[in-house]
Amino acid sequence: MSSQILVRYGELALKSAPVRHEFERLMRRNILDQFVREGLTGRLRADHGHLYVEVDDGPRAARVLQRVFGVTSLSLVHEVPSERSTIRDRLLELADPRLGPGASFAVRARRTGGQHPFTSQELARDLGGDVLERFADRRLHVDLERPDVELFVEVRGPRTYLSFDRVRGPGGLPLGVAGRLVALVEGPRGALGAYLMMKRGCLVSLVALPSGEALARDVLGRFDPSARISPCEADPDTWGRAMREVRERFHAEGVVLPLRVEEYPAARAQWGETVLFSPTVGLSDAEVEERWGNVAALAI
Repeated sequence: MSSQILVRYGELALKSAPVRHEFERLMRRNILDQFVREGLTGRLRADHGHLYVEVDDGPRAARVLQRVFGVTSLSLVHEVPSERSTIRDRLLELADPRLGPGASFAVRARRTGGQHPFTSQELARDLGGDVLERFADRRLHVDLERPDVELFVEVRGPRTYLSFDRVRGPGGLPLGVAGRLVALVEGPRGALGAYLMMKRGCLVSLVALPSGEALARDVLGRFDPSARISPCEADPDTWGRAMREVRERFHAEGVVLPLRVEEYPAARAQWGETVLFSPTVGLSDAEVEERWGNVAALAI
C-alpha cells in the first residue's frame, strides 16, 4: 500500500517565480537522486510551497527526505476531499487509536486556496468539538501548549491532508543552486562548516583528515552522496596542497576552513586572494558540538 508524504519548504516559496521554479526543479532532482541511491521509487508533484511524494515505503522515504536540503519539515499524510463532513469523519477514524483515556490533544488547522465555508480557526474549533463529542467517555481535554496528541489538518484547495506529526528537515536551499567549494574536515568544526555551506546550496568537495574522515563519509556523505571525499594526512603542508589541487580540479570558487577568530588573520594571509569561508568562526567548541550533534541526528 502506497504512502503519501507532504514536504514543506520555507524560503524557496519567497523567491520570484522563475527562481522558485528552478530551485524546486533542483530539489525534486535531489530527492529522486537520493531515492535512487536508497533503492526507493516514488512520484512527485508540487504546488506553491509544498511537494507531495507518493512512495511504497513511507517511513524509509521520510528518513531520506530529512537529508534533502530545502526541506523544512515533512509529514506522512492521509488525503481526503475538502468537504467538512469528510474531513471530520476521516479525522475521527484516524484519531481513534491515538487518543487514550485522559489524553490531551490539539487540532492544528490551516486553510489555503479555494473558497471554503470556514476559516482555519473555525475548522480547528469545530473539529476539536467533534473529537470531544465522539470520545466523550475517554475524558479527553484540549491543551494547545503541550498536547499528548496533535491533529494536523491542512486544507489546500479541493484536497485536505491529515497528519499526526511534523518531522523537521535541514531547511536551507537545494544543493546545486550556489557555487562550488572545497572544505577541510578535521573534526566537528570543519564538518559543521562544510554542512552550513551545503545548506546554502553549495556543492562542497571534502578534504578529510584522519580525524574527520568518518564525519565526512558517514554524515556529510548522507546529505550529498555525490560529494567528493579526498582523504589526506594531517600535516598542514599536505592538506593545504591537497585543497589547492581539489579546488583546481573541482573548479571551486572558494575554500571552507575550520577557523577560530584568532586564527583568521593568519589564514587570510596564507590563502591570499582565494575566497575564504569559515561559518563556524564565531562559535565556541561547545556550540559546535551541540549543533553538529543535531546535524548527525538527521543523518541516521
